Parts: sequence; structure tokens; C-alpha cells
Amino acid sequence: MKQKRERAHPSPVAEALSAYLKKSGLRERVEQGEVVAQWPKLVGPKIAAVTEPLHVTADGMLFVAVKTSAWMSELSLLEPELLRAVNGRGPGKPVSKIRFRLMR
Repeated sequence: MKQKRERAHPSPVAEALSAYLKKSGLRERVEQGEVVAQWPKLVGPKIAAVTEPLHVTADGMLFVAVKTSAWMSELSLLEPELLRAVNGRGPGKPVSKIRFRLMR
């Protein structure tokens, strides 16, 4: 006599992806990388207008392109404040350093 097996219903893609990221250990990296998308909200419109976040390395280094060398100097002085803003966004591996470079 065969037993009936209950079929599991498919999970929504968001749930499946979230479970995979958690299981694989990639969730922290994805959360860390969200700083690129959230940059304008985190630093405000004035800084966002003259910068472009590029990427975050696995060790927490955020690379940001800047329009002028004058802004690059100013932002270097503001780095501690920018780090507080970026790392105050919520969960995820923190950004440890910001490297500014001129836009090409």
C-alpha cells in the first residue's frame, strides 16, 4: 500500500532567497552592499550630488567617486561623520573606511 506524500507549497522567491543568503553566509555582505543604494538617503542631497558610491569590499572599505578635488578634501575631513551615518543604517557588516577618488 502506497503512502500519500504531502506536497510542499512553493515558497515565495523573497523567502527562498532570504533563506539561501542566511544559510550561505552571504546575507551580511548583501546588507553591507546596500549602502551603495542607500547612499543619497544616508549622506543627504548635497553630498550625494557630488559623489557616486562605487562598491564595498569584503573587509568593509567603501569606494566613493567624487566630482572635484576640493570636495574630496572636504569629504575626507567629514569621513568620521559619514561612517556614523553609513553604519547607523541598520544591520549588516559595518563599513570601516571610506576611500575617495576623483570621478573620471
